[in-house]
Amino acid sequence: MTVNSDVSGAPVRAGRALGPHYKWIALSNTTLGMLMATINQSIVLIALPDVFHGIGLDPLSPGNTSYLLWMFMGFLVVSAVLVVSFGRLGDMFGRVRMYTLGFAVFSVASIFLTVTWMHGADGAMWLIVWRVVQGVGGAFLFANSAAIVTDAFPANKRGTALSVNSIAAIAGSFIGLILGGVLAPINWHLIFLVSAPIGVFGTLWAYFMLHDIGVRKHAQMDWWGNLLFGAGLIAILVGITYGLLPYGGHPMGWTNPWVLTALFGGLALLVVFVYVEALVAEPLFRISLFKIRAFAAGNIASLMLAMGRGGMQFMLIIWLQGIWLPLHGYSYSQTPLWAGIYLVPLTIGFLVSAPLSGILSDKFGPKAFTVGGALLTGASFLLLIFVPVNFPYWEFAIVIALNGFGSGLFVSPNWAEMMNSVPSDRRGAAGGMIATFQNSAFVLSIGIFFTLMVAGLSSKLPAALFGGLTAQGVPAATAAPISHLPPIGVLFASFLGYNPMQQLLGPLLNQLPPAHAAYVVGRDFFPHLISAPFHSGLGVAFGFAIAANVIAAIASALTGRRTPPPPTTRESLGYELAAVSAEGGFEPSELVIPDASEESAESPDKSD
Repeated sequence: MTVNSDVSGAPVRAGRALGPHYKWIALSNTTLGMLMATINQSIVLIALPDVFHGIGLDPLSPGNTSYLLWMFMGFLVVSAVLVVSFGRLGDMFGRVRMYTLGFAVFSVASIFLTVTWMHGADGAMWLIVWRVVQGVGGAFLFANSAAIVTDAFPANKRGTALSVNSIAAIAGSFIGLILGGVLAPINWHLIFLVSAPIGVFGTLWAYFMLHDIGVRKHAQMDWWGNLLFGAGLIAILVGITYGLLPYGGHPMGWTNPWVLTALFGGLALLVVFVYVEALVAEPLFRISLFKIRAFAAGNIASLMLAMGRGGMQFMLIIWLQGIWLPLHGYSYSQTPLWAGIYLVPLTIGFLVSAPLSGILSDKFGPKAFTVGGALLTGASFLLLIFVPVNFPYWEFAIVIALNGFGSGLFVSPNWAEMMNSVPSDRRGAAGGMIATFQNSAFVLSIGIFFTLMVAGLSSKLPAALFGGLTAQGVPAATAAPISHLPPIGVLFASFLGYNPMQQLLGPLLNQLPPAHAAYVVGRDFFPHLISAPFHSGLGVAFGFAIAANVIAAIASALTGRRTPPPPTTRESLGYELAAVSAEGGFEPSELVIPDASEESAESPDKSD
């Protein structure tokens, strides 16, 4: 289908002008979709304590740790695997059609999550299955929203439009933390119910008001590429997830044969995938793009920065919910809400710098912003290591705001530099590849952070638990087995804002002096007990983040000199100013590739 603009700049579909307001309809609907999807990425994260309590699942039971992991990682894994394939489906069968389908799937999954009636392991499995289905719907939304906006807006307006869409998506991941903290204590079902009416409304709005006005490419689907890529990536991400669980007397499962099989088997499938993609006429990934220096180095930088900060949010939530908030008088029922509120400076830092760096990098070049942003983010991790566990809040707020500011400085110019380096007819494929790497890096980062944290905890936690319990009168014979609990269980107890002492000691509490028993099950004992081991583990995890950011800065410095686009090139605004889309977890999937008639028709829009 060939799409032109009328004399006012309004998009035309099948010879009929859609009117000057259509672009705002497209922008508002896709912004709603992005906001809904990214809110649901994080709303479960902060509400897990209430979800576990609501379905009657014991978070300390070793067999239940996997349920916790999959409740929030299932959505992320599915989105990372499917987003590129669904972008290709949008090119082939219509972006609006695939986007609307995603809204519908997301809405149905939200409804089924809301009506959960089962308890225990059955309830957990029900939630996990429908969270995965939600991830499928989210992948459809992520993969096609930016393309719909690009189709609807003329070239000189796309940057502003995509910036609105992108920033809404980023903000959604933080709004979800606060919203989950507000709704979950009232009733945990509400964290899913909130999406159901919005999803139904958005589905109907998209079905009746959006139109496929972009170029539809009737290409063949790369089935072998999709199969190999999906199977390989899923195997690796599943291996990472189960590698976090204890196995055979070890605190983690990296020696588990099934974990090793998944990791190395998935890696082998991805190697075969790269070989196949070099032979296919219409590949899922354009491997040849990595011959472009700026694209290859920019992706390494982007991947390392994402790996350096992907697990940070989890560490900060554990820090706040499990230690700092209880020590400052907050009850465990209040910690999820206040953890979200106290992380707001991280969001503000990002939202201030991301649009600003996109504008300034167009004028001064991206290098200073990508290198400087990565180094600033790394410096903020170094500062976090020296922040005391029981910190003055203003110190913590300044450092996490600095972290968000550095990340924002990096993301927009990094995306712009990569997208500017590829041929115009390969930008869709490039955008999908970049977003897939970042989504995958997020899950990989969680695995790395938790692994390093557990490694740090393992050296100091047993002695701290044993000494703390015996000091309160707990017999050594009882304290010894408790002190050798898997560190991941203690870590998740902190993550859930949960004091496990009452459950672990059970009837023995009645044998302790009343004052000692009250202190052991109170707000202060458990946070004080794990503070020193936690800080040790935090130093190891943040040390990795520092190294990752330094590598990102070096890779950014090696992207080469800035090459100005030819005078006829008109693609910059639609990509550079919207570069933060990758940070929000979606990608400008297969952005409209205009033909000659479209290129000449895209005159500046004279109407807003």
